[in-house]
Amino acid sequence: MIAFVRGKVASVGLDSAVVDVGGIGIEIRATPGTLADLRVDATASVPTSLVVREESLTLYGFADDDERMVFELLQTASGVGPRLAQAMLAVHRPDDLRRAVAREDLVALTKVPGIGKKGAQRIVLELKDRLGAPTAGTGVAANGTPVPTAAGGTAAWRVQVRGALLGLGWSTREAETALDAVEPLAQEQAETGAAPEVASLLRAALRTLSRA
Repeated sequence: MIAFVRGKVASVGLDSAVVDVGGIGIEIRATPGTLADLRVDATASVPTSLVVREESLTLYGFADDDERMVFELLQTASGVGPRLAQAMLAVHRPDDLRRAVAREDLVALTKVPGIGKKGAQRIVLELKDRLGAPTAGTGVAANGTPVPTAAGGTAAWRVQVRGALLGLGWSTREAETALDAVEPLAQEQAETGAAPEVASLLRAALRTLSRA
């Protein structure tokens, strides 16, 4: 297993980044919140989990070791593969998932595209004794700062959140409607002097789509 990748960030896309490790470009799939921490030409150390399939090898990257551990635990539930596990972490932070499972909060779990009521019930049943209690920690991001962190500007957050929504199965029209709905929140965050938080904006956008 590849536990982490350390090197210079060569590129950052909508759902993945490439890290230069000894002259080899390693592609890492990650959530918008994790990708928002990465900067091109900066050195990053990214916790990873390698998913092996007959036809592919896919490396998933995370904001911290706790997120990676939860990603792997989620896949022990029936019907939860790596893509769905990553989608769950795109919508909820690890401790939020622990709380949702512990409290049998099906509403929170079904906010993740691809999880219906029966799927949420199955996840609660199978993971309630595995995920454990919330850690209440912030963790450390790939660039060494606490998570969650912000993307580098208004245009950047829209690109990241739009890409995440499209990747989760929403249509372009639905994604744009949700982006417009959370624009005031992004502006409010920017007024404090900080860049908009991609993770919180994505959750807000998903709540908007769920209500719709």
